[in-house]
Order: sequence, then structure tokens, then C-alpha cells
Amino acid sequence: MIRTLCLAVLTLCLTLGVWAGDTLRVMSYNIRMNTSSDGVNAWPHRKDKVAEMIGARYQADVAGLQEVLVEQLRDLEERLPDYAHIGVARDDGKEAGEFSPILYRKDRFELLEQKTFWLSESPDVAGTKSWDSACNRVCTWGKFKEKESGKIFFAFNTHLDHISQAARDNGTLLIWRILNNVSGTHPVVLTGDFNSRENSFPIQFLTGKANSGEMQSDLKNTRYITETPATGPVVTFTSWDKLGRGDSPIDYIFVRNGFSVAEHHHLDDKYGDFFPSDHLPVLSVLKFE
Repeated sequence: MIRTLCLAVLTLCLTLGVWAGDTLRVMSYNIRMNTSSDGVNAWPHRKDKVAEMIGARYQADVAGLQEVLVEQLRDLEERLPDYAHIGVARDDGKEAGEFSPILYRKDRFELLEQKTFWLSESPDVAGTKSWDSACNRVCTWGKFKEKESGKIFFAFNTHLDHISQAARDNGTLLIWRILNNVSGTHPVVLTGDFNSRENSFPIQFLTGKANSGEMQSDLKNTRYITETPATGPVVTFTSWDKLGRGDSPIDYIFVRNGFSVAEHHHLDDKYGDFFPSDHLPVLSVLKFE
């Protein structure tokens, strides 16, 4: 009951623009690829609902998405005209295969720089994979300036492999190395489906609880540094009509340098009997310091 009330207040505040200006509403959302085998939960039946979650209902300023095929990206472009996006597809660096795009409000932010790299030993070569990865995987990043204030921040978004632990571990180290080199002292937000529980190396490393040689991350998991208690289920994966089992999310938002966290939510909205995806969206309301 309390959590439902909190989410209702959150939605009202977003609708009224209470947090506009000095805050950044960031979402991480695996929207599930378009495949007819999902039957009643296939993309044509839920594309409006996914778009509503990102835009009208929770009004994300920046959204890192995963498992997005080009036709899904076009559907979202049509339904979310206030947003632009960055990122290329993982198979050919153009439109073949899944994207891990970043959507952003084009009226609020100016894109200064962008890039997609592959989680492989040849990160600048499209379609490459390493470390026994089942799929080629990518990370997309953008450098943004808030038009009104001139504040600059970086957003990174990724989707780690679902099979190979070595690919998840090495992909995480590569992301950190590039993130650290590119962003300098600017504020950074990292979103993604990490296919990793909180006690795994990728999450332990990113939050500074494990290191690798001379590398140690100073990112923070927004779920644990929020000013008000985080809301929603612990798990972020679903079987469409019910939550998955376990005691850990696999979808995360991390920050460093110049961001504090006002709110954090795992959004378990249903439309009838089903969630809009087989993952819950994660939403953090960040504050520029």
C-alpha cells in the first residue's frame, strides 16, 4: 500500500514537473526483442505500453534501453517524438541486430559526442566478440550538455552477455576503462542489463568492492544511495505475468562525480495481467550537485 502510494506521488510529481531543472530522471529498460514466439506478449501487442512507461507515465529524461531491434526503435521514435536517440546495432554497426541505444529529451539536452564500442578485444571493430561470449555485445555512450544550465554529463548504456561469465567480467572491465578515460571528472551515469547478480564480479567491481590489478571503480549503485527508501521488487526480471525468483536485480543504474540520488524505483506496473517486458524498468531520480 505504501509503495503504491509512493509511486502515485512520484508519477504526479513527474507530471507536474516538480523535479525539472536540477534533476535527471534516468531509466534502464530491457524492452525485450521483437519475436513472434512471445505470442500475446510479442512486441506489436506491447509497444504502446513500453513507450508509455518511458514517456508519459514516468517521463524519463535519459533512458538506456536493451534488446532493441531497428523496427522497435522506429516504433519508439514514432511514439516518443520528444526524444532523440544514439547508438548503432551490434551486428554491423548500422541496423543489423540489437541496439543498446540511449534515448534523451532533445529539448533539454544537446548531444556533444557519441560512440558505440564492442565488448571484445577489438572494441572499435563492428560485430566482434571475445571471451566465449554467446553474442556480440556493445556499449553506447554520449556526452550531453543541459541547454539551460550548461551542465555536462556522460551517459553509458550496455547489455552484458547472458552465457559467458568471462565475457561479463572482461566486458565490465572494458566499460570501466573507457568510461574512466572518456568522462574525466564529469558526472557519469551507467545503465544496463548486466545479467549479473549483486554478488557477482561485475557488480562488485563496479561498486568498488573488488578490483582488478590497478583498476578500481568508484561508481555507486543508485539503489543504495538514494535519499528515500528504494521502492519496488528486488528482482528486475519477469516471466511476463509474474516476477522472477531470486534476491537480486540484474538491471542497474550506477553513478559517479556530481550526482546524488533522490529516488530509486523498480517499476512493476502491469497492463492487465502482464508486465510490458520481461524486465522491469529501473528508474533513478538524480540530482546535479
